[in-house]
Amino acid sequence: MKMERHLPAAVLAPFVKAYLIIESDEGMQNNTLPDTSVIMSFRFKGTVRLIADANAQLLPEAGITGLRRSARLLKYEPDTANLLVVFQEGGAAAFFKTPLHELFEAQQPLDDLIRIHKIKEVEEQLREAKDHLQRIVIIEQFLLSELRNQRPDLMVDHAVQQIKENSGNIKIKSLAAELYISQDAFEKRFRRNVGTTPKQFAAIVRLRHLLDHYGDADNLTDAAYQAGYFDQAHFIKDFKAFTGQTPQAFFQSAVWW
Repeated sequence: MKMERHLPAAVLAPFVKAYLIIESDEGMQNNTLPDTSVIMSFRFKGTVRLIADANAQLLPEAGITGLRRSARLLKYEPDTANLLVVFQEGGAAAFFKTPLHELFEAQQPLDDLIRIHKIKEVEEQLREAKDHLQRIVIIEQFLLSELRNQRPDLMVDHAVQQIKENSGNIKIKSLAAELYISQDAFEKRFRRNVGTTPKQFAAIVRLRHLLDHYGDADNLTDAAYQAGYFDQAHFIKDFKAFTGQTPQAFFQSAVWW
């Protein structure tokens, strides 16, 4: 697998975290873990399938993936290439009328949300582009044409940053109070803009933090405690749902991104 990362133009930086070009010359399987970003994908060459319960589902050429609580196994056929748009947390809401929580745990064709003739035009341009930099220019022009809101939701953005700065260990009720908004109104606004509840988002942040800092701990128990887990059974249950494996099996064998 070859992967290139490119940063967005300044005008899109508040909404887009990065563009990833993923190429597989020989084919591969990739276990993708839950993360905090909505992902838009364009496949300009080859085939990708989602493997679930021994079934292989062909993914659309252009699609969008919401936040999720569990890992996904993707199979890339030989000579396959994708361009991924990794949105900032809350950034995707600037491009779609659909509340993002409706995409939770979902992978949908992009033409469910955007007019199909625009998607087909972009797909054709990506296939004909001479290189990846030209493909990114095509995607940025497309995103700018779909941009509905010029500014992110500052309240939601602040909440996201607080959750991340605390590695997911934060009381949602206290966070809502700090923002001078009722917990119910806060959760509805957060779900619509980010794609899941603040509590579920915090759980994703906490487990991603554990994965990123696992090597800093003396052992798995210490890593769980440092991540805010004080109930081993709860930790193992969450971890297995998140990765599809027990912690011991995952850290012994997994390669993830």
